[in-house]
Parts: sequence; structure tokens; C-alpha cells
Amino acid sequence: MTKSIYTGRYKRLRELLSANRERSGLTQSQAQAIGRPQSFVSKVESGERRLDVIELIELLAAMHVDPLTFFAVLLRRKT
Repeated sequence: MTKSIYTGRYKRLRELLSANRERSGLTQSQAQAIGRPQSFVSKVESGERRLDVIELIELLAAMHVDPLTFFAVLLRRKT
């Protein structure tokens, strides 16, 4: 089984995180809002670091993004 970090769905998750972060006006440096350094966000968005579900929820909260909406968009198939 392929590690999830290398799947198309995980790539989509990273793209959505980045897009939502930019749309919310939150910079990578402002990740301190969740007690993480800028490098944490950079590594997550670049795929160097795996993100667990609690960290994802914290990031989404910092961006004022509803997790259920985020997952609905993530799971929607691109056509």
C-alpha cells in the first residue's frame, strides 16, 4: 500500500490547504497562531511533512475554514 503522503488525494489536500491559507490572508509565518514555526506550514504544503488530523483541524481553525466543508471539497472528484 502506498503511503498516503504520495497519493493524489494527499496532494489535493496540500493544494487545498495552501489555497485556503492564501484566501484567508494567513501567511506561513502566521502559523504561530497554532504554536508552529513557519517551516511547519512550508513542509506540510510542500509534502515534506505528514499532517495528522488534529494538526489539520488546528490549521483549518486558524484559517477560519470549517473542517466539514474542507473535507467535502477534498472528497469531491475533479472533473
